[in-house]
Amino acid sequence: MATNEPPLQPLLVDESEVQTSAIRAQGAGGQNVNKVSSAIHLRFDIPGSSLPDGVKERLLALRDARITSEGVLIIKAQRFRTQDKNRLDAFLRLHQLINSVATPPTPRRQTKPTAGSKQRRLESKGVRAQTKSLRAPVRGHDD
Repeated sequence: MATNEPPLQPLLVDESEVQTSAIRAQGAGGQNVNKVSSAIHLRFDIPGSSLPDGVKERLLALRDARITSEGVLIIKAQRFRTQDKNRLDAFLRLHQLINSVATPPTPRRQTKPTAGSKQRRLESKGVRAQTKSLRAPVRGHDD
């Protein structure tokens, strides 16, 4: 992973690195769905892109079903009835995904338990031990 990357401005992708194709949308929509190729199929090759290496690594590390084993991100946009709106929607979703991993996660620093939490833990252990000891059979009592 990349180390100490500065906070980045929102990353933009060059349109020449993205392949788009118009396809027919699925689902309800009447005859328009059968006649017009309004859905957009966007393909973005992550390893071959001009993104910074750290961003590429974090994108490829995502457990996202839209990323193939070769590292190609596939987005299908078919929310709108027009091809232009679907193309805009696909690029917007691509940029949102890339910018979600643009800044590296802050490393976790281990902390020690506080004195109060230690005390509460020991008190609860004592209460539990006393509860269990009361369950034991009474010794030295003749019936």
